[in-house]
Amino acid sequence: MIDRVTALAYFAGWRIVRTLPHKTAYGLFEELANYLVKKNGKSVQRLRSNLSRIKPGLSAPDMDALLRQAMSSYLRYWCDTFRIQDWSVSEIQESVTLTRGELLLDPMRQGRGVVIALPHSGNWDHAGAYFCSLGIPLVTVAERLKPEALFQRFLRYRQAMGFEVLSIDSRSFATLMQRAREKRLIALVADRDLSASGIDVTFFGSTARMPAGPALLAIKTGIPLVVAHVSYTQNGIHIEFTSVDIAVDGSESERVALTTQRMASLFEKGIAAYPQDWHMLQRIWTDGDFKEHR
Repeated sequence: MIDRVTALAYFAGWRIVRTLPHKTAYGLFEELANYLVKKNGKSVQRLRSNLSRIKPGLSAPDMDALLRQAMSSYLRYWCDTFRIQDWSVSEIQESVTLTRGELLLDPMRQGRGVVIALPHSGNWDHAGAYFCSLGIPLVTVAERLKPEALFQRFLRYRQAMGFEVLSIDSRSFATLMQRAREKRLIALVADRDLSASGIDVTFFGSTARMPAGPALLAIKTGIPLVVAHVSYTQNGIHIEFTSVDIAVDGSESERVALTTQRMASLFEKGIAAYPQDWHMLQRIWTDGDFKEHR
């Protein structure tokens, strides 16, 4: 019953936000961001802790300012998410700028396929919608949300933008391998995996855990692995692409570990440059009271 009420409230809010004028909608979410910072719940506390790891030298006032900016960016993501399905193709395309976009576009034009790895930064759905608008088939995976009705709504929302969305389960990697062989664009948000299958990496000087999937796909199929960092601009998003050097020496597990570390190091650079757009409100480092997810 609680799940049903939660889902209905969420869907009602989604409908309302879609109908509001632009300035009103984003102003409302900005106020909500300010409220959440003042309330200082567990997610906000975690975000502050994560930001302090990537910007350890900030004074308390500067950290407070960065936290407010980060929550504003996070709520902008949600407002975008509620409204993007009503944007025209021209609105989507005109609101995106690229650096080294050829790292994605050239392999797709050449029929090679590519694996794109992203951190939880900016609006990755907006980036995906942009490439789908260019006629590029995109495959991704999504963690199941609760309630189930909410997960299904997000599934339909992303499918409507042109995504093929796989739920994370024991069969998803096999499907991704097949899509890689079909030369598709595979886009994976890949800066957090606290399960036993995650790969330990050094991230901002401490041990974090990230998924093996992007590196393993590239190693097994030979298609390029590219990091995409998405940051917000005044009128949309900017995507910067950087190629990941695939490790060639050692066993497959050693190659995966080294390649994942290289991916994590590129995530560091993008996040350090745009810390306010990193939407990591969950644990990512494996020290302290860390408990492995199952």
